[in-house]
Amino acid sequence: MFKKLFGRGARGAAPFYRPYRNDAMNHIYNLLFCDNPVLFSQSEAIESDLSAVLSPAADRDTLNRIANDLGVESRVRALAFNRLRSMRFSVPSKRLLGAIIEVPQNSGLDVLAIFSDQRLRYINHSETLAVFEESPPNLTAKADEVLRASQFVVNRYGPWTQPRRPPPTGELVRMSFLASDGLYFGEGRFNDFFQDRFAAPVINSASELLHLVVDAALEKDRESKS
Repeated sequence: MFKKLFGRGARGAAPFYRPYRNDAMNHIYNLLFCDNPVLFSQSEAIESDLSAVLSPAADRDTLNRIANDLGVESRVRALAFNRLRSMRFSVPSKRLLGAIIEVPQNSGLDVLAIFSDQRLRYINHSETLAVFEESPPNLTAKADEVLRASQFVVNRYGPWTQPRRPPPTGELVRMSFLASDGLYFGEGRFNDFFQDRFAAPVINSASELLHLVVDAALEKDRESKS
């Protein structure tokens, strides 16, 4: 099932989708995929590695250093790998940088993003946001489980080279994987994913992580109010 959903095509400009009513939430949603550097350049405070990646003067050595530095934020590394590929330089294949799970709801879109640097983002269909720059140990352990299952998928398929598709709707669930050599993704109904030996471990571990993220976000909210 997954094999049919992975493919190759012509490259195109990065899209900007609006699955939410709130413009700020749409901005955060599109930032997750790291395919539009302009969105990152609009940040009020740009740290040094990101600034270097976005610089018109960035050269191969600088981009390689940042892309391969495990201490750099995963999304910045993804931007660096993307820049290297756009400049026609070779990059390592299948180094996983993040997994993004999108699940449509009747009233909106749930999105859970897990990055290899242990950062987490969760956008609820009600358009509330949970951000973990440093995840608690229980979240980190489960996030690592999601990434291991995601790497298993990435190892077996090739990147999608067409522009990123619109957010899923209806009964479709989508799994996207950010890797050094591009975007990988697969989509299908929940029941199909649970019966797929590659997709099921990702969906199961991501569902368990989501419950932990919601509980942790509620706890953070209670602590801030107290």
